[in-house]
Amino acid sequence: MHVLIKALISVGIILVATAVARRLPSTAGLIGVMPLTGALILVWVHLENNGDPEVMQDFTKGAFWGMVPTILFFLAAFICFKKQLSLTMVLAVSFGIWLAGAVVHQWFLK
Repeated sequence: MHVLIKALISVGIILVATAVARRLPSTAGLIGVMPLTGALILVWVHLENNGDPEVMQDFTKGAFWGMVPTILFFLAAFICFKKQLSLTMVLAVSFGIWLAGAVVHQWFLK
């Protein structure tokens, strides 16, 4: 049941962001990266781990430093769109840069 609730909430957020994007693309971008997602995950992690402070601290540390690869993803996408690259190329470059950042992220947090 928890998985279904998680999926419905996640889909709801995505649907709202894409609906808003038709008229206000920058606002939809804000919705897409707002802490609501992180807050929802905090709740799920808390419930699934009985509020274990060590698990919560590790999660928030990973999320905090995980913002760096995410920022790099969007920076790369912005630059690629400025250069008028195709969506496929933008996503390939952006995910490649994010993946490299994620590998460094995991290496540093070990």
